[in-house]
Amino acid sequence: MSAKAMPDADFLLHGDEAELTKLMARHADLATRVTIRHAPRVVTMQDKPSQVMRHGAGTSMWGCIDCVRDGEATVAVSCGNTGALMAVAMIRLRKLAGVNRPAIACLWPSRNPGGYNLMLDAGADIKADAEDLLQYAIMGASYARNGMGMSRPRVGLLNVGTEEHKGSAELKAASDRIAASAAMGDYDYVGYVEGVDLPSNRVDVIVTDGFTGNVALKTAEGTARLIADFLREAFNATILSKFAALLAMRALNRLRQRMDPRRSNGGVFLGLNGIVVKSHGSSDATGVAAALDMAYKLARSGFRERLAARVASTLTSGQSAAAGAAHMPQDAGAGQPQ
Repeated sequence: MSAKAMPDADFLLHGDEAELTKLMARHADLATRVTIRHAPRVVTMQDKPSQVMRHGAGTSMWGCIDCVRDGEATVAVSCGNTGALMAVAMIRLRKLAGVNRPAIACLWPSRNPGGYNLMLDAGADIKADAEDLLQYAIMGASYARNGMGMSRPRVGLLNVGTEEHKGSAELKAASDRIAASAAMGDYDYVGYVEGVDLPSNRVDVIVTDGFTGNVALKTAEGTARLIADFLREAFNATILSKFAALLAMRALNRLRQRMDPRRSNGGVFLGLNGIVVKSHGSSDATGVAAALDMAYKLARSGFRERLAARVASTLTSGQSAAAGAAHMPQDAGAGQPQ
């Protein structure tokens, strides 16, 4: 599926060579575009990140990340253990200069014209201070420009209310810094947003800590499944409801396609010296293809280089402005790399 959609892309496939060779034999047309890299071991979903950091060499995950580090691949895509993948990516790729904590950015179905908002952090790290949240805002805005085609993203900070007096002192400090860096970061800061704004058209990039973001993401996934189950039960309850379902089939199909989580599959690790996309572990072919599509777009855009330049140019200015040590000109964002 991805090969047809990306005619100029080649693939490095990591895993057990004997097994992968059997599977690839069914797709002879891909032989010239897929290179198999043998890995004698795999990282399981039960493996602890600390164990993988010490003993992960020789696994398919480790080899995949190393290909990005060594320049053989532009981007890595994995359906494996999220914690282990972040740990391996951290030690093999290292963090971008100036980044304290990498973040996972995920797509959130919304009322915006593009169909999605971006939220980060979705669970890379449960902690985030004011400086981290500023970095998330800068990285999220850069991702929205290069991966989602937004010329000037609107950034919001997730809080328990939109009023200025609500939230912790840490959030207030983060809000001030994000606002001060908006010009250099080339984004518009809309201020605090609430949970109800996650799918709204009020904002494009939602910034929060990994604990809150992961809870919100898993809650949304569970709610979506619950609504789908309720609809299925309701339409199967009686003969009349089954007939009503047939009449509404087209509308239901449009709803299912719009809400299909496979279309937004793939969380991007931001803040590393390389692009890593995490696909959901239970994804089918359509979901994995969506993650590959996301990785392809970011690779084509030169996202890593643009993000590194943006972080380097924005953080110093934002910190200085927040401290009152410097004044930014109104057109400070003009001509800056994305």
